Formats: sequence, C-alpha cells, structure tokens
Amino acid sequence: MNGIRTLGWMITTGWLALSTPSLTFGEPFLPQQDAQVLEHLTVKATDPVAREIRALRASLLRDPQNMDVAVSLATKLIEQSRSEGDPRFLGQAQAVLVPWLNHPTPPSSTLLLRAMIRQHAHEFDLALADLDAVLSMQPANAQAWLTRASIYQVQGRYDEARRACQPLLRLAGRHVALTCSGDIAGLTGQAATSRQMLTASLDRPGISARERLWILTVLAEMAARTGDASAAEKHFFDARSLGVKDHYLIGAYADFLLDQGRTQEVVTLLQHETRADGLLLRLTLAEQALHLPVSKNHTAELAARFAAGRERGTRVHVREEARFTLALLRDPQTALTLAQANWETQKEPWDARLLLESALAADSWNAARPVIDWLHTNHVEDMRLQQLVVQFPEEQS
Repeated sequence: MNGIRTLGWMITTGWLALSTPSLTFGEPFLPQQDAQVLEHLTVKATDPVAREIRALRASLLRDPQNMDVAVSLATKLIEQSRSEGDPRFLGQAQAVLVPWLNHPTPPSSTLLLRAMIRQHAHEFDLALADLDAVLSMQPANAQAWLTRASIYQVQGRYDEARRACQPLLRLAGRHVALTCSGDIAGLTGQAATSRQMLTASLDRPGISARERLWILTVLAEMAARTGDASAAEKHFFDARSLGVKDHYLIGAYADFLLDQGRTQEVVTLLQHETRADGLLLRLTLAEQALHLPVSKNHTAELAARFAAGRERGTRVHVREEARFTLALLRDPQTALTLAQANWETQKEPWDARLLLESALAADSWNAARPVIDWLHTNHVEDMRLQQLVVQFPEEQS
C-alpha cells in the first residue's frame, strides 16, 4: 500500500475511484536475450479475469492497431494490479498503451489510463497534467474528475479536491459524488455528518459491488479514525463479504487489527499475501509482536526489497520503508528522514502518524511541526493522531 486508493475507483460506467535473516544480496540475474521470460505472474487459469486478459491479449496480437482492445486490456491489467497489489500489472498496462501514447496528441482514453498509472507511481504532477489534457478534450469525463479529486486529497489540497468532486453530481451516480466529497469531509472536521450520509447512500439501488466496497472502506476508516471500533469492524466485515478482492481493503483491515492488538488475526489474514511489500510489512509487524521466528526472515526480505527499490530509483514505498525502519529496524532517525521525505509527497493520516511517531522516537519535536499545523489548519479528526500530538511539550496544556 502506498497511499489512499492510489488507483482511484471504478465508476459503473467505466472507472471508479497499497530465506535467511542475512541482509546480503546475490549477484543480479541478467537475461541473455530480450525475449527471455523472468517470471510468470500468478493468475489462476480458472479465473475469469485472467481468461479475459488472455483473450484480449490474443485479440491485440491479431490486430495491433485496435485501440479499443488495447484500452480494454490496459484497463483489466490496472484492475488486476488493484486486486493483487502487484505493480507489474501496471507496467504491462503502460506497455500496451505505448503505441498511442507516442502520438503527438494521444487519445484521451490512453491519457486517462496513464494518469492512473502515474498516480500509483506517485508521479502526481505528471498525472494531473494528463488529467488536464483529458478534461480539455472531455470536460464530462467523470473518471478524470474523480482521479483528480483523489490525487488532490492525497496531497492534502482539500479545497481543490472538493471542487473536483462537484462535477460528479451531474456526471456520475449521486452516491459517487457523495463518497468523493464525504471522504474529504470526514477527514476535515465533519466525520459524524459524513458517516450518516455515506451510510444512507448504501441503500440506494443500482450500486455495484465495487462501488459498495469503496463506500464501506471509506466508512470503516472514518469510524476507526474517530474511535468507533465496533462500527469499523462491521464496515470492514461487510466490505470483505462482497467477495471482491481489493489490496487496499486488505491492508486497511490489517492496520485496524494491528491497532486493536489482534496480531494473530493479522497473520491469518496475510500469511498468503506476501508478494505485495505493504502486506508483507504488516504481516511481519504481527509476527514480531507474537515473537515468531519467521519475522526475522521477513524483516530481511523487506530490507532487500526496499534496497532494490532504491537501486531502481523508485520511491513509491517511502511510507512503508519509514514504517519498516521505525518499527522493525528501530532506527528512529532514519525513519524520521524517510517520513519527512514522504510528507513532501503525500499527506494522509498514516503519513502524519509516521512522521509524528518518528519525531517522538527521535526526540526531534520541531520535525513534527508541519504535521501539527496541518492537523490544526484542516481540523483533522483522528483519535490516534491527537493522542500523539499531546505528547509534544508545546502541545501540552
């Protein structure tokens, strides 16, 4: 996991808004030819989505100039990345779109998909530029507005996020617009009203399973932030009961369980979800709390993954690396540096929490000032953040 719903969700008419304990590494493997297969992504042969992806690939091979097929295939690959938490599907999606993205004026459908891929990579400014281009061509593109709102929210640009939600009242289902704006309002001082409104929206007819999952996830996180654990549990349960696998939902529920001290349930939830770095991190935190020997192996594996990411020049998982460094490596000063770098890119409750926790652990109180100011300015409602803030001397009164 690397930020709140970084791929957005899919609106029903299209798109809707995460060995050994040694830290040494082996020699890098270099393929001998371009066509050499390095690894097959894990998709079940009986999975209808996998079958659809294979069919679309075959169709595109037969007709490489068919943009509609390419867009459909890229869309399915992005959906698969969201379900599995595997960024390699995003790389495949971008490769599918390359012929059209290389045009002097790329089609809006390909720009929209590239914006979502860039959003996942935390290339927010580039994603927003793509969305600007899409909306200049298609001002009524609901997914573009929703994706723009999501990026602004991640960046803490709440007024701009609210404005991006407004067109959805006429361009998408009312529940989509309400969830877009309600998610922001629930974070910035209006949690009680937002929870009532979003709960009522679940009764509207015609809501798809993915849309329902989105609303329930927002409600679950809102309830957790305001200290209503029983309501959060119910919303998480209802969301998971929909039968739609969602990497973000799994990670959010694991965080909730960790905060509740239900570490054995985290192990049960995540023991087969080790491919995604964010989920492996949460599993390792639970294993460490339970004093399980395997936590050492998983700690070493995470260290290797983060090091490999730095070598590739990717900074998608800075939040996860900061959390790993603070909780598992117990290096608060390095964790603080990472948390500060992460805060420059995104400003969500977990980003704030990591910076506050790292600043406290490193006895660097001034480092927390940007987060404390953000909390006060935006009237952020989050019980755990408030508990952290009062531990800083200047906030004790």
